[in-house]
Amino acid sequence: MSTFDSTALRHAFAHIPSGVVAICAEVHGERVGMAASTFVPVSLDPPLVAFCVQRTSGTWPRLSALPRLGISVLSEQHDGAAKVLAAKNGDRFAGIETEIRDGGAVFVAGTSVRMEVTVEQEIPAGDHDIVVLRINEMLTDAEVEPIVFHRSSFRRLIAS
Repeated sequence: MSTFDSTALRHAFAHIPSGVVAICAEVHGERVGMAASTFVPVSLDPPLVAFCVQRTSGTWPRLSALPRLGISVLSEQHDGAAKVLAAKNGDRFAGIETEIRDGGAVFVAGTSVRMEVTVEQEIPAGDHDIVVLRINEMLTDAEVEPIVFHRSSFRRLIAS
C-alpha cells in the first residue's frame, strides 16, 4: 500500500456513496441550516443517528445548542437544495420549501425521512466532530427516493 496526502484521501473518500441530509432549525425567527453527507444510523435502542461536521463550521455552533433540530433526508428532487444548503455564503434556503415545527425544528418539504432530534453527544475526531443525535419523532415517505452523493456529484439510485 502506498502513502497518500490529503488530496488523495479526499479523492478516495469521494468514491464512497452516501446519503445527504439537511440539518435545520429556526434561530430567533431565522431558518439556519446545513447539508451533510456523513449521516449514519447508529442505534435502535435508544434511537440514535449521527453525522460528522467540520470543526471550522460557522453554522454548527448556531445549531448545536438548540433543543430541537430537524433532519431531512434529501430526495432526488433536492440536488439544487443540497448545493444551496452546503454553500458558504448567501441564502441557504433560496428556492427551498420548508416546514417549521413548534420547538424550532425545520424540515425540507418532499423528503423521504424527517427526524426531529436533539444533540446527545459530540465526539472529537480529527478535523471533524462526530455528532450523535437522539430521534424524538420520525416521519417516512416510502414513495420518495433519496439522493446520493458520490464522486463529488449528486446522483439518483437506480434499482437493478
